[in-house]
Amino acid sequence: MDSPDRTHFLADLKPGGKYEKIVGIFRKNSSAVRIGVFDKEIIYSLAEVGVKWIAHCGAGYDKIDILACKEKDISVSNTPGAVDDATATTALYLMISSLRQFSKAERDVREGLWKSRLSSANAFDMTGRTLAILGLGGIGMRLAELAHVFPMRIVYHNRRKRDDVPDWCEYFPEDRLNEMLGITDVLSIHVPLRKETEGFVGDKMIRALKKGAIIVKTARGKVIDEDAMIEALEDGHLGSVGLDVHPNEPKLNPRILELPQVTLLPHVGTATFDSQKNMELRALNNLRDFLVKGRGIDVVPEML
Repeated sequence: MDSPDRTHFLADLKPGGKYEKIVGIFRKNSSAVRIGVFDKEIIYSLAEVGVKWIAHCGAGYDKIDILACKEKDISVSNTPGAVDDATATTALYLMISSLRQFSKAERDVREGLWKSRLSSANAFDMTGRTLAILGLGGIGMRLAELAHVFPMRIVYHNRRKRDDVPDWCEYFPEDRLNEMLGITDVLSIHVPLRKETEGFVGDKMIRALKKGAIIVKTARGKVIDEDAMIEALEDGHLGSVGLDVHPNEPKLNPRILELPQVTLLPHVGTATFDSQKNMELRALNNLRDFLVKGRGIDVVPEML
């Protein structure tokens, strides 16, 4: 794509434009800088020139209007599995930093304060702690494997129990969710962002966590009620949080920046050479399979 902005892109999608007769496209989130998200307007325009497949380069695809794609008979694939390791190690870092207060310690060192503002009473070992994983998919399972080595107790909540995980992954169904939250030292959130999961981790769920618990999030920003989370940090119910993804990137809520105990990253969970290569190859393979076989292997669940 060499259209400089959204207006030109939509014009180039008109019949007779330079994108006419394209049937499949490869999409990266970086395209949003120039043309915005793939909303209904863009999807309808893509359909008008004949696009039938969008090979999205990424695991999360909330920036694509899937309902509009279904309406216009455009299939969408993503790249599950390609980002599991990089995202899980990011969550692991956020967990370690939040438990040990490493982010605050580094800032203090850079400010010439050494460790004068640190207290061992606010730092904790991982060994023996309970990690609760909300959404045990590929990323959540990889995090579970990494954390189990310390060892930590691993519990999880899904819509349904997984039969393909080790016995040390303890399942808590919906009717025992509050019980799980009550024993949790670290809650790592891995649910996908859909309309029904916006604000899924809200005030009620946060307050069900034991006092001093930590929240780690590499999932999309809007799956958590940010205001409820910040209030719980401010009043001490939450001990800390570690966040890689934020609701209104790149803008951050100024209140979160005022809290010294939190660890913040600028959405770099998949920003490694290896993961980017794996995602690109998987997305391109889906596009190739569509062209050669009529269908890629990674069609998003909403279209199955």
